[in-house]
Amino acid sequence: MDYFLEADHYQICKQGYLACGDSFYSTKVDDGIICVLADGLGSGIKASVLATLTTTMAAGFMASKMDIKHAAEIILETLPVCSYRNIGYSTFTIIEAKHDGHVRIIEHDNPPYALIRDQQIMKVEKQEIPIKTFRKSNLYYSEIKLVPEDRIVYYSDGVTQCGMGLPYFPLGWQEKGVENYLLSMLKANRSISAREITKSVARKAREYDSNSAADDITCAALYLRNPRRTLLLTGPPYKKEHDAVLAQIATDFVGRKIICGGTTSAILSRELNIPVKVNLNEVRKGGEIPPTADMEGFDLVTEGTITLSRALRALEEDASLEAMPDNAVKRLILILLDSDIIEFVVGTKINEAHQDPALPKDLEIRRNLMKQFVRVLEKKHLKTTRVLFV
Repeated sequence: MDYFLEADHYQICKQGYLACGDSFYSTKVDDGIICVLADGLGSGIKASVLATLTTTMAAGFMASKMDIKHAAEIILETLPVCSYRNIGYSTFTIIEAKHDGHVRIIEHDNPPYALIRDQQIMKVEKQEIPIKTFRKSNLYYSEIKLVPEDRIVYYSDGVTQCGMGLPYFPLGWQEKGVENYLLSMLKANRSISAREITKSVARKAREYDSNSAADDITCAALYLRNPRRTLLLTGPPYKKEHDAVLAQIATDFVGRKIICGGTTSAILSRELNIPVKVNLNEVRKGGEIPPTADMEGFDLVTEGTITLSRALRALEEDASLEAMPDNAVKRLILILLDSDIIEFVVGTKINEAHQDPALPKDLEIRRNLMKQFVRVLEKKHLKTTRVLFV
């Protein structure tokens, strides 16, 4: 059985800088994903360019099926070396992970990753690879087989060195401190997502820096698990006799369920004999986003086009969820980001309010929205999506 690999990261720039000297890149391949975390020497634009060069080179090599060890050696030979310190201008961690749990990792001068299994930090055997080039550095290779609920957490030295010099952390948070914090999070929530882990670790590191990041802070995580499934239903079916089919799809689905659209919720309410109750407190608050509704058996019920369009824009722009008001858009995004496999069931009946009869049918707003959702969820957030038109 293939499991789902959730990969995510969270980044905080060094205080006073707009460009982050760390770079994270992830991409889906046929049988898994590739993740690269690089830390450029220094801070600001120069470090950002070097780190980004490293992540894009590594991801390109790995996607072309180059051996991970050979890829690391080429990167080391390509990157410039600091003449003063005699060290490479960028450190990196490259992870090649398969959906069956087989993972290969190359580390170059980043803090070592943590493998967490059954709420314990597992010891991993690593092979040191001799470096042909003349420099002070280490290159380590490891190969592991993940089992469901395993997590790999890796980070830049902005995490391990946070708080350095302060009375409670004279040498910084260090690896042991980070690992203890990871275990405490898992003890509190065994199913915590990679997204929540990375955000919590990065923010805790900034907190130890007196809420003023002394270095670029990046935490990334990989989580192997049974997939979390979500069904999103939007739009009425092309034929009225297919309303019962829509209702049956919703009934049979196992996972979280979302309805986007007033007409869609009315159809399902009628077919399933479940009342829809609009949240009047949201109506009283006003705002430009239409209110949500409650419907038994569904996790979220929202208006259609406006809510979907705003959610899509926020996902494309990497909008800060913390800064967003608690409305339908934010709740929709939170469910989508916490899901692994998202199935869209899209009604194809033309809504005269949204459709110019002079336009080709393919330009119908609802269909275009779903195509864009699939693109951003697949490419930017590594989700698996499926679309069914009815």
